[in-house]
Amino acid sequence: MTNYTLGAAFERSGIGLHSGITTTVRVLPAAAGMGRYFVRVDLPGKPVIPARVEAVSTTMLSTQLRAGNGETSADSEVTVRTVEHLLAALAGSGVDDACIEIDGSEVPLLDGSALAWIKAIQEVGMVESQPPQTSSPFPPLSSPMSVEEPIWVNQEDAFVAALPAPMTRFTYGIDFENPAIGNQWHSWTPEQEHFADAIAPARTFGLANQVDQLRDRGLIKGGSLENALVCGDHGWLNPPLRFSNEPVRHKLLDLVGDLSLLGKFPVAHFLAYKASHNLHIQLARLLARQIGAWDVSRQSSAVIGT
Repeated sequence: MTNYTLGAAFERSGIGLHSGITTTVRVLPAAAGMGRYFVRVDLPGKPVIPARVEAVSTTMLSTQLRAGNGETSADSEVTVRTVEHLLAALAGSGVDDACIEIDGSEVPLLDGSALAWIKAIQEVGMVESQPPQTSSPFPPLSSPMSVEEPIWVNQEDAFVAALPAPMTRFTYGIDFENPAIGNQWHSWTPEQEHFADAIAPARTFGLANQVDQLRDRGLIKGGSLENALVCGDHGWLNPPLRFSNEPVRHKLLDLVGDLSLLGKFPVAHFLAYKASHNLHIQLARLLARQIGAWDVSRQSSAVIGT
């Protein structure tokens, strides 16, 4: 299966949603099979953090990755947070291999969507990934699989599932008491709609009555009306919306980013309702185990000629 990477490097800078710190990200082409990975260029030795599900360390209002296995204090300190929008843009554009250099611990939020990342990818274009000149430091990514039986995780009435399907599809539902958001659903099929048009422009959102509470917990220090939609008791504080159902499209964007940690998306209908980064990653871990078992079985069948 052909892998694709960027035609050239690009760079963007901005403020992190939770840290409030400005960082610069430089995304470069990578060799075939390297996958998507981060490099903390601000730290000694420039440690590498693979964008894989086994590297996830926390999922509190964003997805954070960690270097190594976290067994040492050095590993636990090498992290990169809020990776989902950039990873969604890369995966949604079909970029399989990319080196993401960053000079801090959080990916910039930019305008709160994946649109700026998409535009940067479109500016440099994509090319077929070339074979590596040296061996990859990461275990090889498994081939994409088709989900044969339903897999799901839930927490009370919130859930995320992977269902057997003829092609990859993502469907998301949300339900808020605030009438400006209410109950929303959206479905996106990559083979039928471009990620750049249907999903990437959707911005992150929040409720005005939760802002102080989140900041007291050390979160959303970099959030503002410039990089997030904020909904008050009487409607949106910073309209207009880019889509009538922009909030649920953004949740779908987050799901795409989180599931990109599997490498290539499995062939399945991914269905989520009132889910979270935590549930997304739980499903990704279940799928990773299945993909690993499926890949071993496929290789064994090839060896014995069945």
